[in-house]
Amino acid sequence: MDIKQRMQAVLSAEADAISAINVSNDFITAVEVMLSCEGKILTTGIGKAGHIAKKFAATLCSTATPADFIHPAEAAHGDLGLVGANDVMIAFSTSGKSREVIEILEMSRHLGVTTIIGVTSHPDSELRDYSDLVLDMGIITEPCPLGLTPSASMAVMLAISDAIALALMEQKGVTREDYGLRHHGGYLGKAARKK
Repeated sequence: MDIKQRMQAVLSAEADAISAINVSNDFITAVEVMLSCEGKILTTGIGKAGHIAKKFAATLCSTATPADFIHPAEAAHGDLGLVGANDVMIAFSTSGKSREVIEILEMSRHLGVTTIIGVTSHPDSELRDYSDLVLDMGIITEPCPLGLTPSASMAVMLAISDAIALALMEQKGVTREDYGLRHHGGYLGKAARKK
């Protein structure tokens, strides 16, 4: 496969994987749970999924839902102190088998997290057992020539997180003014303040 073909294959695989997402009732309930959350919205994940979880927390903050990312490895060394009663935790893991992610979920339950939302793909994902709601990514074939590099799976994870954030934003009735107050600098802030 030449360079152009490989790039087109990757783009097609990612687009197909996103199009195949089944927006189940758990997706809707996840937005409702976040809307009524009386604590904090916390996100977690490790590796590439951790980067998506961190970006999700940033998107939530910029769309009027305070959120924070907890790195599962750092959680074991004190960062778990951020977790409290009535919090909602959203865990991202394609395989759902990452030991660090499972451990943070186990410990967060003891600290009062009311709802755990898992974003995962593998049918035998251990994350499913720890989650109250599962946002199923579907079965994904990575377009990497080795079949290993997370690309289509990360595109799906990112798309799911964006869909949740923007649906939540709409449900909260966030206005341009609300948005502008959270983006006082840069292009987005200027665009939000334009009449």
